[in-house]
Amino acid sequence: MVFGDILRNLIEEKCITQKELGNQLNIAPSTIGNYVRNLREPDYQTLKQIASYFNVSTDYLLDYHCDEVISENHKEDELLRIFRALSDQQKDLYLAQGKLFLSQSFGEHKSNSKE
Repeated sequence: MVFGDILRNLIEEKCITQKELGNQLNIAPSTIGNYVRNLREPDYQTLKQIASYFNVSTDYLLDYHCDEVISENHKEDELLRIFRALSDQQKDLYLAQGKLFLSQSFGEHKSNSKE
C-alpha cells in the first residue's frame, strides 16, 4: 500500500475531512488532496507531523515492515488499528472494559486451577 492510500484510510477511520486535517496540521487542503491521490509525498517534517496527529509511526505511514518486527498476529494489528481510530473517551472506556475482562478471566482461571 502506498502513502496516499494509508493516509486516506486514517482520515476515514478518524471520520474527518481532508480540509479538517489540513486545518489541524496547517497544511493546505489541496496538498492533503495531492497526498491522498498519490500525486505528491510529504517532506520528512510533515510526515512526522501526520504520524503524530494519527498516533502512528512514520514506518506505518510509509508501509515499511522490517521482517523481524512484522507481527504474526493479525488480530493484534487489527485491534491496534481500531483502537487508534477511537476518541480518547472511547479508548478509556475500552481499556477499562479490557482490564475488567482480564481480571475476570484470571479470576476464573485461578478458581478452576484450585479444583
